[in-house]
Amino acid sequence: MNTVAVTPGGAEVKVKRSPLGRFSDVLYRRPNLYLLLLLVPPLLWFGSVYIASLLSLLWQGFYTFDDFTMLVDHTLTLSNYAQLFDAANFDIILRTLLMALSVTLFSALLAFPVAYYMARFASGRTKAFFYIAVMLPMWTSYIVKAYAWTLLLAKEGVSSWFINLLGLDAVLQFLLSVPGIGGNTLSTSNLGRFLVFTYIWLPFMILPVQAALERLPPSLIQASADLGGTPFKTFRHVIFPLAVPGIAAGSIFTFSLTLGDYIVPQLVGPPGLFLGTMVYVQQGSIGNMPMAAAFTLVPIVLIAVYLAIVKRLGAFDAL
Repeated sequence: MNTVAVTPGGAEVKVKRSPLGRFSDVLYRRPNLYLLLLLVPPLLWFGSVYIASLLSLLWQGFYTFDDFTMLVDHTLTLSNYAQLFDAANFDIILRTLLMALSVTLFSALLAFPVAYYMARFASGRTKAFFYIAVMLPMWTSYIVKAYAWTLLLAKEGVSSWFINLLGLDAVLQFLLSVPGIGGNTLSTSNLGRFLVFTYIWLPFMILPVQAALERLPPSLIQASADLGGTPFKTFRHVIFPLAVPGIAAGSIFTFSLTLGDYIVPQLVGPPGLFLGTMVYVQQGSIGNMPMAAAFTLVPIVLIAVYLAIVKRLGAFDAL
């Protein structure tokens, strides 16, 4: 294929195009083909490495595990998935789900004031300081943070010393005596586990909420004030509805990360398995891959339902 070029003197000269140039012309004229070529390699990788391996894992949930020989039999059965509804296994699901929802709700309550100040009032060095302060914990190893919290929450740790300094030891003892929340110490209580989860995943809530509030036009707040809206009404009818997509986007991270975590439940809190630790125990300690595969389906279903809910709140638009 030749291309006609015009010289300064007005003469037409035929320029021979290289194969690469002709291919570039085809992509320019057909943008859909260009987009397809860009997407095919990552989609093939995603489909073959992630989706295929996940489906292979879930398929193993239909296999049979022999408790006597500790071997997996390829005889197909639905008993592994049926056992998820046994009292002990269902308790694990509920325990994990309640913790994920609690961490998500509390993270949103803590994140909103910080994000609002960053978006509406902080500027220059102050905003940079807040960004660094929020992201700095993310630069530290996850395991290091989890182990550090076991020391902070210990009976003779910094948290107990600080609580005694404030004269709140009686309040702490009351909380530790509440069934389902407390324990012998903060490090062996569900309250301590809840605090560690909130600390680790809080930055993932602050940043999406801050981004959503950053996009809030100041003219809307001014219009609300001009129309006689009080600060509370402005927050309720203007600011908060526009911040909901950011909160929903951040909740995707806090909910899903808490739901699948298996390290914090092993280091902090009372005895009691979570979904992540159950999968780890079944596959790593017992070798019961079919039961581990069955438990893997639970967070997939819960996260899929959760994504369907937050999608209606505009979470994907705020990511």
